[in-house]
Amino acid sequence: MTDQAVATEPGQRLQGKLGPIGVVFMVVAAAAPLTVIGGNMPLGMGLGNGAGAPVGFLIAALVLLVFSVGFVAMTPYVPEAGAFFSYVTLGIGQRMGNGIAAVALIAYTAIQVGIYGYIGWAIDDTVRFYGGPQIPWPVYSFAILAIVAFLGYRHIDLSAKVLGIALVLEIGIVVLLDLVIVANPGPAGLTVASFTPGVFTDGVLGIAVLFALTGFIGFEATAVFRDEARDPERTIPRATYAAVLIIGGFYALTCWAFVVAIGPDQVAEVAQRTLDGEANMLLDTTNDNLGRIGRDIVNVLLLTSLFACVLSFHNVIARYQFALSRKGLLPARLAEVHPRHGSPARSSVVQTITAAVIVGILAVLGVDPLVGVFGSMAGVATVGMVLLMLTTSVAVLVYFARHREHASGRVWQTRIAPALACAGLLGSLWLVLTNFTLVTGGSTTLSAILAAIPFAGLLLGAALSRSTPARNT
Repeated sequence: MTDQAVATEPGQRLQGKLGPIGVVFMVVAAAAPLTVIGGNMPLGMGLGNGAGAPVGFLIAALVLLVFSVGFVAMTPYVPEAGAFFSYVTLGIGQRMGNGIAAVALIAYTAIQVGIYGYIGWAIDDTVRFYGGPQIPWPVYSFAILAIVAFLGYRHIDLSAKVLGIALVLEIGIVVLLDLVIVANPGPAGLTVASFTPGVFTDGVLGIAVLFALTGFIGFEATAVFRDEARDPERTIPRATYAAVLIIGGFYALTCWAFVVAIGPDQVAEVAQRTLDGEANMLLDTTNDNLGRIGRDIVNVLLLTSLFACVLSFHNVIARYQFALSRKGLLPARLAEVHPRHGSPARSSVVQTITAAVIVGILAVLGVDPLVGVFGSMAGVATVGMVLLMLTTSVAVLVYFARHREHASGRVWQTRIAPALACAGLLGSLWLVLTNFTLVTGGSTTLSAILAAIPFAGLLLGAALSRSTPARNT
């Protein structure tokens, strides 16, 4: 980088003036709406419960909304950015907090690497579709990685603006598509069959919930941007609830619209053909309703969706590393703040190198960018995400049990909701693990190894934990 040297005072804080809208942009961009609609939705329909898949998104949103109640209730008492590991450390203790920090780094790094594989494949597929040459996917992946490195090194407001533009365009075209479908419904008319028990319980509802959960990865990152928020005490809670409601509502509505467009009796078959590579539910349905121009626009915006997603995760991981360094758990230089950009610049560079090395290894090994890279890494990230939230909900319960003065008059926020979240997340973890081969697309042995990685990270992080005084904050 050619900018002036990074500040050497580790006590300097990150800078930013993000409001609720800016934080929501960062988080919803990480959820990659078009990516989920084009990938997770056909998986939930084809392998799960067909036309009842919209209910899967609603159930996932409900679980995460209940989780958010305790998460938000504890936020005012967590004085630092760092999301899950900060909450777990405060509630359960440093040893478990360090273990969760390891899980977080594994989960977010995995999904970021997976997206690099997906976007490399998607760009190559698009170029060849329009008559261009076939170029190995890693070439495109490394080009995107370089752009992400440039933006991630600089002030957070720049990333927020880039993500905001991409997200507005992405959501805009999908909302237009939804409206056109509702105005001109498919063969069954404007049906609400998706929400009737006889439909959403037909097939495997659990698989629909599983793939819906993967679409929410990164929503809790609202707390990671605490130091860069304009008013953390108000911004973070508002952004957290907004992110869950927007993501859940958007996914469920769009999933239902596709059922209306294709028809509840045919949608599972079309989804399965998409999984078999014989069709493309997203682009074919767009072509039927918005024409070739609409299809081309959605194709381009799918690429921007993937880019927005990987940029958002880069920013999240860089700030996790920054926070861990401030706690004395990673090298001190990662806690340095750039004097001009107010960003965790060194941490951003390290994150770029980490991603580049992993993508490079996978490329050299010749791993398939979709099934091998994206599918496997998404599976690891999903297990990690559920494990993170489950442990955080336990931490909320323990914290308020020990600090009853903070829980006075708030039984729902401090006891009931966190307990319900634990139950819901345990059920979600069971769904993920028992259907894990569907997420990874690999063998049972490979899937078991991949599923064990977040748990191994938790145990290793806790085992290596040592009492290290936090650095100056």
